[in-house]
Amino acid sequence: MKERPLRIAIIDDHEIVRSGVKHILEGDPEFEVVGEAADGPSGVAMVDTLRPDVVIVDVRLPSMQGDDVCRLIRERVPGVRILILSAFGEDELVYRCLVSGAQGYVLKDIVHFDLKESLKAIARGEAVLDPRVATAVIERLRSRETPSEVPLSPHQFSVLRLMAQGLSNREIAERLFLSENTVKGYVQEVLRRLGARNRLEAVMIANRRGWLS
Repeated sequence: MKERPLRIAIIDDHEIVRSGVKHILEGDPEFEVVGEAADGPSGVAMVDTLRPDVVIVDVRLPSMQGDDVCRLIRERVPGVRILILSAFGEDELVYRCLVSGAQGYVLKDIVHFDLKESLKAIARGEAVLDPRVATAVIERLRSRETPSEVPLSPHQFSVLRLMAQGLSNREIAERLFLSENTVKGYVQEVLRRLGARNRLEAVMIANRRGWLS
C-alpha cells in the first residue's frame, strides 16, 4: 500500500523563502505542503488546526522568536516535529531552539535533496543538525545550565522572556494566546520562584543566570 505523503507546514516571514520551499517540495509526491504562515502567533494557530507531520520554522520572526514558537507548538501539539530553517548559525539561537523542542536545525543554503532528507529524518523521530553549527551547540550544551535547572515551567519561561522585552500582561496574553488573568498568575509565580520583588528584578536575576542571553 502506498504511503501517504508527509504533511509539511511552513512558518517564515519571507514570502520568497516560503515560495522556494513549496517549489522544492510540491513536485515530489512524498511531500504535501498543507499550510504556511508569516509570523509566530498565526503559525502556532495554524499548526494547532492543521496538525502537520513536520513544521519548518524560521528562527527570527516578527512579534515572536523562533524558540518561543517551538515551545508553544510542543505544548499545544506534542506530536508535531519541528525543523528550524534559518539563515543564522549563531550558537545561542541554535541552542535556544533545540532546548525549546526543535528536532533539527539547518541553514537556508541547504541543497534541495538535503532539505527533503532532513524532513524525512525528522518525521522518523531522528535529530538533524547542520554540521556547520554542531560543534558550537555541543560546546554550549556543555557550558550552560540544563533546562531542568531553570525553576520555571515552559509557559512561565515564555512569560519571563516577554517580560524582559517590556511587554505588559495584556500584550503577553495576546502573544501566548492566554487570558490576562492567567498571565498575571504566571508573572506572580515567576517572581515567587526567582525570589524577586518585581518584574525588573526577575529579569535581572534571569539575565545574571544566563537564561535570557
